[in-house]
Amino acid sequence: MKKVTYLAVFEPGEDGYSVYFPDIPGCVSYGETFEEARQAAADALGLHLYGMEKDGEPIPAPSEHPAVDPETAAGYLISPVTVFPSIIRNELDNRRVKTNVTIPAWLKEAAERNHANYSRILESALLEYLDIPRPALREQD
Repeated sequence: MKKVTYLAVFEPGEDGYSVYFPDIPGCVSYGETFEEARQAAADALGLHLYGMEKDGEPIPAPSEHPAVDPETAAGYLISPVTVFPSIIRNELDNRRVKTNVTIPAWLKEAAERNHANYSRILESALLEYLDIPRPALREQD
């Protein structure tokens, strides 16, 4: 399982820590305590990398000495943040999402009388229709 580690800049403020990643422009986060900021930074980094991957953007290599923005507040800390992209990808790709469907009223009534699980039936039907084998969980890497 591949992990990636980027250095994050934790910038102290009156009500917590702002966090940014010099190597990943636009990836920012915040936490009221350092520990909350660290966890939020890991979440933000994982989601940001996932989005970049989905959008086909190149993932920058982590640098050993990131360029700290000159406007960063005094007292900042630089700390490594590690994520496991394959775990995040697996969780996000396999999360359940809502979708609306339209069916005739008589069919809905019959399904409810028979305690039909719409989600399970629709998922099975789509897998069959698209000729996709039923996966336990999709994994990549």
